Amino acid sequence: MTASVIGWKGELVRLVPLDEGRHLENFVLWLNDPEVTEWLLIGDLPLTRLAEEEYFRTASGKNEGEIIFAIETLDGHHIGGTGLHSVSYRNRCASSGSFLGETSSWGMGFGTDACRVRSRYAFDVLGLERLFSSHLSGNERSRRMLLRCGYRECGVLPKRHWKRGALRDEHLFVLEREDWLVQGKQGR
Repeated sequence: MTASVIGWKGELVRLVPLDEGRHLENFVLWLNDPEVTEWLLIGDLPLTRLAEEEYFRTASGKNEGEIIFAIETLDGHHIGGTGLHSVSYRNRCASSGSFLGETSSWGMGFGTDACRVRSRYAFDVLGLERLFSSHLSGNERSRRMLLRCGYRECGVLPKRHWKRGALRDEHLFVLEREDWLVQGKQGR
């Protein structure tokens, strides 16, 4: 296994910069896997290697509005991705999201740990005040993870997304810096 950069370390995972040689192939496989993308807003159209290479080039460049990490276990095994999207430094907020592509890692706390590390990075390093996230109706794993990380539900967009044969509600969540601080900076 190639040595990994240290990245932002949690109890179970570390968030590291995207590396085409280490992460690209997994992203292409996972984002074309119907089981992995069942609850993601992507994955219903085929994703080509070329398109993902272009995404990697964009995400790996200096784009302060999109901060994307690969999620690796502490021993360097790549299991997913997470990021901060539409980062607004003026408004001190961003949208957040994650996915675990390595299905054998589901239900083991890796997603929760990645969410906590991402929140610590957003609040302590970037100085943000609010993180937004969402999940589609029926995605109970994502819902539980967001709640464990301190997010609270703040709204529902009814029948917002067509996914796997049905229009699904989008449940909106927010994590505010002050609530995160009260919780003892989870993941620190």
